[in-house]
Amino acid sequence: MVRRYHGCRLNTVSYCNRSEAREHVLRFCFVSSFYPPYSFGGDAIYVRNLAEALVRRGHEVDVIHCLDSYRLLAPRQPDEQLSTSRDITLHSLQSRLGYLSPLMAQQTGTSWPKTTPILRILLSKKFDVIHYHNISLLGPEVLRLEPDYHDFIKLYTMHEHWLVCPMHVLWKNNERPCDAPACFRCTLKFRRPPQWWRYTPLLERCLASVDTLISPSTFAQRIHEERGFNLPISRLPNFAPEAAEFSQRDATPHPRPYFLYVGRLEKIKGIETLFPAFDRWRHIDLLIAGDGTYGVELRRRAEHMTNVLFLGALPQAKLGTLYRHAIALLVPSLGYEVCPLVILEAYQRRAPVIARAIGGVRDIVDESRGGLLFEDLEGMLFVMERLMKNPVLRRHLGDHAYRAFRQKWSEEAHLDSYFGLLAETSVRKLGTMPWKVPYRSCLNFP
Repeated sequence: MVRRYHGCRLNTVSYCNRSEAREHVLRFCFVSSFYPPYSFGGDAIYVRNLAEALVRRGHEVDVIHCLDSYRLLAPRQPDEQLSTSRDITLHSLQSRLGYLSPLMAQQTGTSWPKTTPILRILLSKKFDVIHYHNISLLGPEVLRLEPDYHDFIKLYTMHEHWLVCPMHVLWKNNERPCDAPACFRCTLKFRRPPQWWRYTPLLERCLASVDTLISPSTFAQRIHEERGFNLPISRLPNFAPEAAEFSQRDATPHPRPYFLYVGRLEKIKGIETLFPAFDRWRHIDLLIAGDGTYGVELRRRAEHMTNVLFLGALPQAKLGTLYRHAIALLVPSLGYEVCPLVILEAYQRRAPVIARAIGGVRDIVDESRGGLLFEDLEGMLFVMERLMKNPVLRRHLGDHAYRAFRQKWSEEAHLDSYFGLLAETSVRKLGTMPWKVPYRSCLNFP
């Protein structure tokens, strides 16, 4: 179905093979700049994971995302085929202005020309929950859009540091972690035009229409407070969806012992800092799964190292096997990650993590006792060698990781907390919870 509203085309893919609304069904509307496969990072994957988890439990989910935003950053079509639950209704926004539309949102903070189609969607049915995610290329004013009915709640998840950082990632001058704000100069270092609306009260006014702000990590809460952000923030960690059962005795996918990196190939991820270890240990391999703008440079730097293998982007089924048999997942990020999905995926497969002690990564490893941390090259070499020589320690850390995953970062644990947050927000805003049953019954809790 294709609709056009005031210069903005709306592609709606509606998989409405449903019977009449079941009892206790909630209707969700997710709003995000990106949605798979028209996406780049973990924020969009989280949106898909949450949407699919909700529809599996009988709820209705509409997702609004912006094709113009994806095409601004990646003009070619994604290689991956569209893969989402047939019970999710997708609304893909396109403007006749093309990439100028997200550029206007980024520069001015306005949601025009996407305003009218978004409002039409919000008025198309009675939503109980409007949940915003990465809205950087839809503009902060999208937070103020709402239907003409009033018994709904609004959430906004801070997947990155966009509220306090124009570049999202607190990576100062495109070279190091940000220690103190210098946003104007930093923006120019990234070769981006300044966002003048950040020097006005616009963001504060837009956030006033949100009922609950959510952070996936304690670290992100803390750093927002340190940067002067004074609105209350609720913590809701990310999750990895349920994976197929596996046997610890299944065959290894690689003929030699290996460490694993999974994620985008970008400078901020610190992947090249791993190379000295594998220059020293030629009997151990480094498998790198993922793509990104830094991939060509990384391949050039590793061209003399036969034990560094680039696998490209891989589906979850193949990644799961790689996680299970890796000595450890390596997370060498140089910047402030919030709550990386790859760590949770590794924990789900009983794979320990070796990570740089920075940002939300440190919090996850400390909470779980499912890995080892390092701060510099010598520290990294030390902890890697410990795991290479001590398979008992590797199993011990993997068991801790899996237990923590089940308790904190599984789909069931996440949805229990998510529905609890919905109930708390509803009571605070509306004075009641206008749903027929307590939230726990949606997860078949007694």
